[in-house]
Amino acid sequence: MAKKKTPQDGGAKKVSNPNVMGLRAQVLEQPITETLEVNYMPYAMSVIVSRAIPEIDGFKPSHRKLLYTMYQMHLLGGARTKSANVVGATMKLNPHGDAAIYDTMVRLSRGYGALLHPLVDSKGNFGKVYSRDMAWAASRYTEVRLDPICQELFRDIDQDAVDFVPNYDGKLQEPTLLPTTFPNVLVAANQGIAVGMASNLCGFNLAEVCDAAIARMKDPSADLLSILKAPDFSTGGQLLYDGAALAEIYRTGRGSVKLRAKWRYVKAENLIEIYEIPYSTTVEAILDKVAELVKSGKVREISDMRDETGLDGLKLAIDLKRGTDPDKLMAKLFQLTPLQDTFSCNFNILIAGMPRVMGVGEILDEWIAWRMDGVRRRTYYVCKKKEEKLHLLKGLKRILLDIDKAIRIIRETEEEAEVVPNLIIGFGIDQVQAEYVADIRLRNINKEYILKRIEEVGTLEEEIADLKDLINSPKRIQKVMTGELENVKKKYAAPRRTEIVYEYQLHQEVEEEARQVPEYPVHVFISKEGYFKKITPQSLRMSGEQKYKEGDGPFLQWEGNNRDELLVFTDRQQCYKTRLSDFDDSKASVLGDYLPTKLGMEPEEKFLWACDPGDYSAHLLFFYANGKAARVELSAYQTQTRRRKLTGALSDKAPLVSAMVLQEDMEVAVCSTEGRCVVFHTASLTPKTTRSTQGVNVITLKPKYQLEWARPLAETTIVNTARYRARSLPIAGALLREEDRGETQMSLL
Repeated sequence: MAKKKTPQDGGAKKVSNPNVMGLRAQVLEQPITETLEVNYMPYAMSVIVSRAIPEIDGFKPSHRKLLYTMYQMHLLGGARTKSANVVGATMKLNPHGDAAIYDTMVRLSRGYGALLHPLVDSKGNFGKVYSRDMAWAASRYTEVRLDPICQELFRDIDQDAVDFVPNYDGKLQEPTLLPTTFPNVLVAANQGIAVGMASNLCGFNLAEVCDAAIARMKDPSADLLSILKAPDFSTGGQLLYDGAALAEIYRTGRGSVKLRAKWRYVKAENLIEIYEIPYSTTVEAILDKVAELVKSGKVREISDMRDETGLDGLKLAIDLKRGTDPDKLMAKLFQLTPLQDTFSCNFNILIAGMPRVMGVGEILDEWIAWRMDGVRRRTYYVCKKKEEKLHLLKGLKRILLDIDKAIRIIRETEEEAEVVPNLIIGFGIDQVQAEYVADIRLRNINKEYILKRIEEVGTLEEEIADLKDLINSPKRIQKVMTGELENVKKKYAAPRRTEIVYEYQLHQEVEEEARQVPEYPVHVFISKEGYFKKITPQSLRMSGEQKYKEGDGPFLQWEGNNRDELLVFTDRQQCYKTRLSDFDDSKASVLGDYLPTKLGMEPEEKFLWACDPGDYSAHLLFFYANGKAARVELSAYQTQTRRRKLTGALSDKAPLVSAMVLQEDMEVAVCSTEGRCVVFHTASLTPKTTRSTQGVNVITLKPKYQLEWARPLAETTIVNTARYRARSLPIAGALLREEDRGETQMSLL
């Protein structure tokens, strides 16, 4: 029997063409670095730069191409046209297909409601931003035009304010940016997911943004939080104000804000109506979650829930069972459903082709610099046009000296091509001026017409001089921008949609686990190195001496409750939030829990200080080695989560020397390593909501000395208090006398 041939024996036909692969896949070996450079990085950068991340004008390329196409179609101030017409025209600039273009149009439309100031005035069904399942009509059934606010996007488009580049096939020109007269990047909410990065921009109230930009130009150190109060969302709702979180967002461009739905109780029908929901959720998500809770038995107070959204706007109706307290039910729903949600901010913007995560202040600075360049370019363009006109009029002025001569030259010239050269020779003008003179209509070659035109020369010269001065004067340019911003605010500003709730009740967690935490008194002990012990009064009475590691010793101790919270501060300027109930009851004879390990601190991160925040109504006093003291409101550390790590919990400019909780104002004594002491009243320190504030100087230090300790005056051995009391801060202080030193004083840290 003949042996069956295998592929190795030549049974398979070999492929002779090197460009054609055989049936078996070939594995090509390639260094990973080359794969990343050749294949991955070009694609990633293309998505980042050309598709997903917005630029300083507040638009992604898809937005810009659509709006510019509509502008070229004369849809600014004109009648509406079919959306399909706009989509088809936009495909000349956008090669990604009609579906993607129409989706972009929907998001920008008034009907969809995603923007505080819609850019597309729509007619027809465009869906709703608050509905996940509501489909919008096809482009052949809807009509669009540009909204009047788009006048502020295209005001300078024809005056060389921005650069133009060829489209994808090189047949048309399109702008690289739109010359917005206001910081649209902060007004229009925008989202984008690129390769390896993302962007999530929330909207702000237009009037507040304009005021913030004006204030930033006048004073770069202006407090933006007092002007730009908080984000504003098109779906309304309530924003639970957290000053510390907003300050972090304004500084870094990252963070989150809490949003809550608006509701009312209809007593006659015993139902709750929800008429505004958070921007980050949908009606369907809320209904699904409530249905799940009712089905699982976690919420028993609801008999029915339905969507009654109509032409009047959004409305969710919740029928209540008899005897239900609507306030308690809503508190529970806020905790368990998307009726209270979080919007995560990620202010990632392309600046000169490079993605940058920036705070609000940086964004305004970049926009101001970019807009100043746009105004300068526009002014230069207008100035050149006037200079060209002035140049022509000066040539016309030369003709005025002898009109008959000009007519004779033109009449006696046999060839048309020789008319301009003869005028140049005859009057000593250049070719541009000669072309202008030669093109004057015969009826206008008279002294009266020419004199009227020449009268403009003086006015033009003054205007040109003024424009040149404007180009070279940054202050005048900023004044022009201020006028534009005030005009935008006057014409298009609208009331804030999202209500800011500055004071709100922090409801206890409704989870069963939280309700089962036992409540009993405890004694808290923390050593210098960060060993934590929670001991009950009974165990403490039966215990002997406290046990510590060699070289360690007592540091902090207080009486509290098992349900109390605990704030732990570290040398990385971080604050770890936890509860005493998270620690097991201990005994005096053990070392206790090591806080860096228990709280999951970073490697080499060390414990500094801890406290019980109580109801967050008190203040924290931080004293630093450089002689500064900071008074921070405890409410700046308040959150609604059981455990959370807060960054920027204190200043990083100097090491922390001492800290204390300030329930009420009192006198405090501080002492330097030189032995100088200052006594001052805490009422002289202004409370701050910013956790990382540097504070103010309370004692003047010589170069080689630093702050050694700080403590309440009542806890010191100082007798001659008047000797050290400060009338104003800072002060060098007085040297401690022997009778005021007492025993050796221990530092709190």
